[in-house]
Amino acid sequence: MVKKLLCLFFAVGFVLAQSTVGFAEEASVAAQAMFTVNNTWMLVATFLVFIMHLGFATLEAGLTQAKNTVNILFKNTSIIAIGLLTYAICGFNLMYPGDFSIGQFFGFSGFGIASPEGAAGLIEYADGNYTYWTDFLFQAMFAATAATIVSGAVAERIKLSSFLIFTTIYVGLVYPIVGSWKWGGGWLDQMGFYDFAGSTLVHSVGGWAALVGVILLGPRLGKYFKGGIRPILGHNLPLVTIGVFLLWLGWFGFNGGSVLSADPGLVSLVFVTTSLAAAAGIIGAMITSWIAQKKPDLTMILNGCLAGLVGITAGADTVTVCSAAIIGGIAGVIVVFSVIFFDRIKIDDPVGAISVHLVCGIWGTLAVGIFSTNPDHSFMTQLIGVAAYGAFCLASAFAIFGGLKAVMGIRVTEIEERQGLDISEHGMEAYGGFQIFTTQ
Repeated sequence: MVKKLLCLFFAVGFVLAQSTVGFAEEASVAAQAMFTVNNTWMLVATFLVFIMHLGFATLEAGLTQAKNTVNILFKNTSIIAIGLLTYAICGFNLMYPGDFSIGQFFGFSGFGIASPEGAAGLIEYADGNYTYWTDFLFQAMFAATAATIVSGAVAERIKLSSFLIFTTIYVGLVYPIVGSWKWGGGWLDQMGFYDFAGSTLVHSVGGWAALVGVILLGPRLGKYFKGGIRPILGHNLPLVTIGVFLLWLGWFGFNGGSVLSADPGLVSLVFVTTSLAAAAGIIGAMITSWIAQKKPDLTMILNGCLAGLVGITAGADTVTVCSAAIIGGIAGVIVVFSVIFFDRIKIDDPVGAISVHLVCGIWGTLAVGIFSTNPDHSFMTQLIGVAAYGAFCLASAFAIFGGLKAVMGIRVTEIEERQGLDISEHGMEAYGGFQIFTTQ
């Protein structure tokens, strides 16, 4: 009898052990499958953010004069290369240093990038949501975006060499340092400041630099005269419209990827809040510009779309869909008055980048403190974050642009500007007809 009971006990134990092994194997397979899904979505989001650079290039080219198209496209292509390389050399490790050597304000974990060996850089990295390499590439696309914002604002009169040097320093050092304050676990993160996908960390950081660049450069020739404003029209509105739709498409990766996993519920919510904010931005800008300017303005509603997208970026995951529409609609109203205001004080921004990215970036960041469903998000904390980023970015941009202006100049000559930067800076044309040939 005892022998039979012992045999039964060992048989049951063997079955349970096999079941435990089976469950463990099934759990491991499930974890690997989820890891693959999460990482694949993050890579798709990276591709979408990458395509935003084509959107910026076409938007900026279309809103400026035809004689400067090659220059615009050259800058936007160069920005991606500079952003990726500087982020690999030092930016990634400045933004995510692990440990901060100066309080929670600055940290650096070394030059270059190198994935941890084995599972540490794969399924064990970021709780199994994506790999080290995916993390780097996704974040590098954001870094390049900040410099693209500056490109449009200073278009048609900045020296190419000066702009490229500024971009290298600003993207390589300033952007990742301030980025570490929140996304790298720095002092603003400890305080409770919230910026989901970068209304401040990306858009306002680029917007503050754009404001400084425009002030130090001065307006384009002929833009302002005593008692009035002379519009310098963009040469290709279909190209601008294509650019905005590319940016809207890319924003699904910009915001949706910032979930940092393929969580079906949260990614879907972010897609909806992002879309509704953009749509409300269009309607808000449409009504406002129609009333203010007596005519429906295509460029205003296109910037209204972008304003709504920038506005929702800080809180896309933490506001209701109704709040998202309100945030986007207000952003659409704000951007119209902002464009008009800057024109009146003779701040010449050819594409409205300061209004879209800086002003609406500030609004979107503060809106988190008003509309967030998370009780830990405070309006005062958001305001402190906005002020801190503004102070540091203004000082940094003034130092870099001011130094370049003193050493090598930042503006092309009057003759070069009138001729167009395509010919004067590049010796080529996007479209024929600007080069004047003489016959012997």
